[in-house]
Amino acid sequence: MTGCVESGGDLRARTRFGIRVPFTVVLGQRETPGFTRDLSNRGVYFYLDQADSGLIGGEFDFRVQLPPEITLSTCCLIHGKGRVLRTDSGSRQYAGIAAEILSYSMQREPAACA
Repeated sequence: MTGCVESGGDLRARTRFGIRVPFTVVLGQRETPGFTRDLSNRGVYFYLDQADSGLIGGEFDFRVQLPPEITLSTCCLIHGKGRVLRTDSGSRQYAGIAAEILSYSMQREPAACA
């Protein structure tokens, strides 16, 4: 599921892409899996299990793998650092987390996306 996310009342300066791909939060030695709702070069909205959402607050490291449909070439693995802006607990199963992307680096993956 991909596509540009825009709305009449949206004041964001960057284009966001509505994409659901695996998103991994890395806190020390612990890796917590989740998935994205939308993504831009400056921010991400992602979901974690409610039980894991309390582990993250403030800055965190992350990994996300973008498929060829988004990169228009090969898979791309992104490593980055983010900062939580807000957490939404609207579901019993998942917590939504809006985060600012502070920095990131990309690595093209010659192998197929998992």
